[in-house]
Amino acid sequence: MLLGVIADDFTGASDIANTLARGLPGEGGLSTVQYLGIPRERVDRSVEAGVIALKSRSIPAAAAVEQSLAALSWLLDQGCRQIVFKYCSTFDSTPQGNIGPVAEALADALGVRGVIACPAFPGAGRTVYQGHLFVRNRLLHESGLQNHPLNPMTDADIRRWLRLQTATEVGHVDLATVRRGAAGIAAALEAEGQNGRTLVVVDAVTDEDLVAIGRAAAAHRLVTGGSGIAMGLAATFMAEGLARGAGAGRAGITGPEAILAGSCSGATREQVAIHARTHPTLAVDVAGVMDGRVTTADLVSFLLAHAGEAPLAYSCGTPEEVAAMQARFGREKVASALDALFAETARRLVSAGIRRLVVAGGETSGAVVSALDLGALTIGAEIDPGVPVLVSGGERPVALALKSGNFGAPDFFRKALERLAGR
Repeated sequence: MLLGVIADDFTGASDIANTLARGLPGEGGLSTVQYLGIPRERVDRSVEAGVIALKSRSIPAAAAVEQSLAALSWLLDQGCRQIVFKYCSTFDSTPQGNIGPVAEALADALGVRGVIACPAFPGAGRTVYQGHLFVRNRLLHESGLQNHPLNPMTDADIRRWLRLQTATEVGHVDLATVRRGAAGIAAALEAEGQNGRTLVVVDAVTDEDLVAIGRAAAAHRLVTGGSGIAMGLAATFMAEGLARGAGAGRAGITGPEAILAGSCSGATREQVAIHARTHPTLAVDVAGVMDGRVTTADLVSFLLAHAGEAPLAYSCGTPEEVAAMQARFGREKVASALDALFAETARRLVSAGIRRLVVAGGETSGAVVSALDLGALTIGAEIDPGVPVLVSGGERPVALALKSGNFGAPDFFRKALERLAGR
């Protein structure tokens, strides 16, 4: 294994696995496998990039650090030359973490400073300029994407936000330096490290910027960022003759399907509304879940009864509706109850024969795949930027699409089911 990735949620893991498997146009990507948690055994030598999906974004920082260091140890045992800590392109975190504490702990374990921190993903409209994170033409905290129910991100100044989470000062490499190319970026990062800065926010507003940053990081033991940061990494390994450039497969699975949406993002709410116009759709009554009137059996019965019609069950609400439920029942209790509801629903659906499953929302995806315990997933075709087809092994394989809440085109659910079937 050449490259190891530690992702703080399951949709983010599939996002960067997709980037590594695709690689740059005309160059191919790495043979990539996504693992749901830390594997128990060594992996096949044919795997060039291993992506470990943790559910560590919203847990206490100390627990996130512990899990991430355990993932690091396993990846190093597989021979990885480079480690990527992958987090959300909207930098979902609180003033306490978990991005900063995990990144610093990994840097300390590897003995490195001047580590890239770049959440930019231009393909999804996320860019970093003057150390600030933009969503298209708006600062993150003015974009509408700051309202994550568990990790609200209320300051677009990444340096300032990271400094609240870290023990050391945070550096910056500006866009003018990035535009001077890989050598200039590498020199700036080295200088920041020598000045005692562990993490360094690097500007990027185009894919070409990310490729240059990736090439500048060729010799770095640790890189942190969104999936875009991996764009130039696969090419570096292939240029050195270390990788074969096998890339993503085209596998798909036919059979019954279901869609579960637990994200409350604006993008997911729009996708749900569009899908509901022409397909069976069940809105989950959150208050009913909390007082026991709505159960897993209700969701399973509805989804199985409409198998073959692309049925959808969702718990999406507006920020005001989410805030009201959290105030009434408690934020953690609502999140835990919905995660458990969707997780058990998915487990029963797969046991009943569902073979194509689309899941919207990072926390929901984490709960679902943890319940399914599918092991390693191979990377298939890209559905939309950042979202690939994932296929499990075994005698009864399952095809999955795990979508971050803010990702995907308005007709994502239709496209996802088609790609999962190999069309």
